[in-house]
Amino acid sequence: MPQEVNRDPDQGVYLVGGAVRDDLLGIPPRERDWVVVGSSPEALLEKGYKQVGASFPVFLHPETGEEYALARTERKQGHGYHGFTVDFHPGVSLEQDLVRRDLTINAMARDADGALIDPYGGQADLEARVLRHVSPAFAEDPLRVLRVARFAARFAPLGFTVHPSTQKLMYQISESGELSHLVPERVWGEIRSAMSTGQPGVFVEVLRHCGALSVLLPEVDALFGVPQTEKHHAEIDTGVHVMMAMNLAARMEWPARVVFALMMHDLGKGITAPDKWPSHVGHELAGVPLVKKVCERLRVPGAYRDLALKVCALHLRCHRLMEMRPARVMALLEDAGLLRQPGQLDSFVQACEADYRGRKGCEERDYPQARRLADALEACLSIKARHLDATELDGRAVGDLLRRARIEAIARI
Repeated sequence: MPQEVNRDPDQGVYLVGGAVRDDLLGIPPRERDWVVVGSSPEALLEKGYKQVGASFPVFLHPETGEEYALARTERKQGHGYHGFTVDFHPGVSLEQDLVRRDLTINAMARDADGALIDPYGGQADLEARVLRHVSPAFAEDPLRVLRVARFAARFAPLGFTVHPSTQKLMYQISESGELSHLVPERVWGEIRSAMSTGQPGVFVEVLRHCGALSVLLPEVDALFGVPQTEKHHAEIDTGVHVMMAMNLAARMEWPARVVFALMMHDLGKGITAPDKWPSHVGHELAGVPLVKKVCERLRVPGAYRDLALKVCALHLRCHRLMEMRPARVMALLEDAGLLRQPGQLDSFVQACEADYRGRKGCEERDYPQARRLADALEACLSIKARHLDATELDGRAVGDLLRRARIEAIARI
């Protein structure tokens, strides 16, 4: 443990939050955060700590770079995440700091001797596999609705569930209108983190059950209750299929952008006229404007947005790859942008495979389309314009000749 900030007997440094929780679960902590009791910004600055941010008293240790925060209390004064006043005078106790945290399992600390400090029952809730809010102050920060959903998704493989009292509080927050005051960047940050959890479909499920999904992602919420053809989707419900596909990708340890693309890939089914159910002809292209809308609203980074759009528009064509003639395979490679960005092949195919296998009874099926598309791309990239006899052709004619040569290369594999 780094040396304490001060030596007074009524002052100290405590390891807090996720590092304590994960240690008790037998999980290697991702990072360590510390709370300093009985000190001041001036005292920390004198010892070489560097302050970060202006709103909260958080400092970086001069040697380890770990975050040290002065013990603080918070009071709600306005809407959203920034509507708080913060008090971090030296008299704020560790227990006062811990009570402002979201969940009991995140409101534990260890002192300099390693002794556990657990004033709100976090260890018992860890053993019971329960996510429970610390106090009614939970409702003051609407972002905690997403945080609890993310923790539920992360710890679902360990059997954790949200306590009924916390579910009720999350529903009340969703009904209050406070979620609409969250800034897009913070909403997206929670979504992106949730896409890297063990069961990201649980994130969607928890948000839906507390009413937050209809506020934050109404396009995804609209998928639940929408039937699909039982021949191809034994699970029938489109929302259930989306969660299954997301969870399958997580089990395969595929990237977060793949999981996000899967959450978006069937949005077009949510706007199919009910008299057309369970058929969804054209849902791929119908979903593209909805994916754009979500990404613009949440300010989704380009890498996530681009993959989600490609998967939404092209996943059915990838599924039909084994039936395609070489020219159609070539067109798929072009439309997916894989000739220009061959490094995107894996993510695109992974999302399509998770969609194909993320269905009841199909989880263990092979997806030969992945190998065929990779072979087709390799065959195309092996043909270069310089390899062709095009000395008397103009640029467009050279392009046409190169395309025909590549289609012939696909035909030979």
